[in-house]
Amino acid sequence: MSETKRFAGKTALVTGATGNIGLAVARRLAKEGSHVVLLDLDQGKLDEAAKQFAEHGVKVKTVVCDVTNYASVEEAVAYAEKNVGPIDLLFNNAGYQGAFAPIHEYPVEDFQRVVDIDLVGAFHVLRAVSRRMVARRSGSIVNTASMAGLQGPPNMGAYGSSKFGVVGLTQVASKDLAPHNIRVNGIAPALMGPGFMWDRQTELQAATNTQYFSTDPETVKKEMVAGVPMRRLGDIEEIPGTVAFLLSEDASYITGVTMPISGGIL
Repeated sequence: MSETKRFAGKTALVTGATGNIGLAVARRLAKEGSHVVLLDLDQGKLDEAAKQFAEHGVKVKTVVCDVTNYASVEEAVAYAEKNVGPIDLLFNNAGYQGAFAPIHEYPVEDFQRVVDIDLVGAFHVLRAVSRRMVARRSGSIVNTASMAGLQGPPNMGAYGSSKFGVVGLTQVASKDLAPHNIRVNGIAPALMGPGFMWDRQTELQAATNTQYFSTDPETVKKEMVAGVPMRRLGDIEEIPGTVAFLLSEDASYITGVTMPISGGIL
């Protein structure tokens, strides 16, 4: 059976492209035939990421971009369209979790930074890309929210608030852009393991003062799994298929949805 090439000849832009989720999704889109433009802050990491696409035979470009700066986003999007092609697919994924602290102790500067990256940055990218899609009356967008944007976990005031905002932004944008034949959806992953959160266990344990988090990955897995109906943690590689589906014509009548990827938590 031949591989599915749902995105043959299309161009996808991926922000937060050197992180676990961003890179996994970009690889999936390339595997299905899409040219990819990778955006992130570190050129060295972008160069390393780009090496992973040779087998797919698609165009790959990298652009250093600060999503908190709208001029930087506009420049990156313009470069992508000039050097690769009109953006058909957007995975709007740049994010930062910030500090872990109760709201009455949360660092003010860090709160602002998280909002600037996770919510304002998502808007910047959404605006810059969608206005070009509107001119072509075509496009599909997936924003990365989080289970933290659906349930409001403790000690994550900035991240949870920002991701709630991304869910709302997704719903608003879906209605604004539907008349222009553009769909906007989101994903809300739960904790995936192993990954970024494993590198912050000491900090998490100190902030929460509980055994919910631990410096031992096996303890973390055991504690986390207890709250998951499927009795296991998700894997990063379980995310790209959902994103690819939402971006594809297989989801042609789906817009405004934020899809939990959570093993049944929600």
